[in-house]
Amino acid sequence: MGHAGMAATVVRYLRSVGAPTTADHPVEAALPRPHLRAVREDERAPVDAAEFRRVLGNFATGVTVVTAPAAHGGAVHGRATPEATGPAGPAGFACQSFASLSLDPPLVSFMVARTSTTWPRIARAGVFCVNVLGADQGALCRAFAVSGADKFAGVEYDAAPVTGSPRLAGAPAWIDCAVHAVHTGGDHLIVVGRVAALGTTDEATAPLLFHQGKFGDFTPHGSR
Repeated sequence: MGHAGMAATVVRYLRSVGAPTTADHPVEAALPRPHLRAVREDERAPVDAAEFRRVLGNFATGVTVVTAPAAHGGAVHGRATPEATGPAGPAGFACQSFASLSLDPPLVSFMVARTSTTWPRIARAGVFCVNVLGADQGALCRAFAVSGADKFAGVEYDAAPVTGSPRLAGAPAWIDCAVHAVHTGGDHLIVVGRVAALGTTDEATAPLLFHQGKFGDFTPHGSR
């Protein structure tokens, strides 16, 4: 299935859940928070949300920025301008929940909140690029974690080779993908991407890590 087919599949999904998909209903509008309780109204929730976050925060993760090309064409080479990064410009958000999924076929996955205002734009594109961030890119991650801001202002990037999604300058690795499947996971969506191209920078770069609400880096241990 080509990129147009992937985009059509995701647009059908968005329509099935009541998300806006047309110019008359901008996809940037926030989606309503889904009502997806797994317990009855008269039951206590099995786990307190704050405690869930606190405990799961002990699991250190890498950090990525997931990007997608502008709605009316691929990413523009070079430095973003305000005119290029509005509703018709490229989309992107900071993401910790990225993982490799399958070797044959080559699949990756990430998770995104169903209330995300960026996800509908990525879904309409039908393609995305995962930019794996390096230890010195914490500020870049914070910029893409802000909702409603001009995330690409002053950010250097070029076009990923297959999908045209923004490939951020300085990212140690990138994975260029087409949307393969979307699954519901509670208040999040599980997005599966089929890898079309991928690569790394020429020089070794330590990864950016996130643990208990703070950024850090990686120090390798000696051989054991």
